[in-house]
Amino acid sequence: AILLAAGQSKRMGKPKLPMSFGRSTIIEQAVDNLLGSAADEVIVVLGDRAGAVKRLIAGRSVKLVVNPDYERGMSTSIVAGLNLVDRRTRAVMLALGDQPLIDSQTINRLIAGFRSHDKGIAVPTYRGDRGHPVIFSMKYKEPLLALKGDVGARQIIQENPGDILEVAVDCEGIQIDIDTADCYYLESNRLG
Repeated sequence: AILLAAGQSKRMGKPKLPMSFGRSTIIEQAVDNLLGSAADEVIVVLGDRAGAVKRLIAGRSVKLVVNPDYERGMSTSIVAGLNLVDRRTRAVMLALGDQPLIDSQTINRLIAGFRSHDKGIAVPTYRGDRGHPVIFSMKYKEPLLALKGDVGARQIIQENPGDILEVAVDCEGIQIDIDTADCYYLESNRLG
């Protein structure tokens, strides 16, 4: 699993990953959800305010990489994470650091779906709508490495509709990014 956590939180107006969320912070919850899943390894890509985020997740069994080009967009973080992936890896999951509501059970359902089919891309759906994280077979490594700018892997998904497995999950969190103050207050208040 590659957790993309290098963004600048422009829509939030202040660093969002260190913000409290439930009993921890947004980034800690996202990391812990991945660590509690069947993912073999978790790579966290940091960028803006890397030191503060690194301190929050210190002691967790993750590989850390700081993306020096994070200001050039998400594609550079995908590349930074892919460069740490073991060469024997068969697939990689791209997850977002601002999605702390995706529990380990949901991640496991996506992994199990991917492993039980021959499709090269697995995308979770909630009530028919797609979300994150997304699993890519390593046959997509070169197209992922070729991405440019502030885009995720949406283009690769759009170009390969016949190679997509949609995995229905019971987790609205696959569609919720904590991008704005309104969203943060709404979702953190739901947690109590």
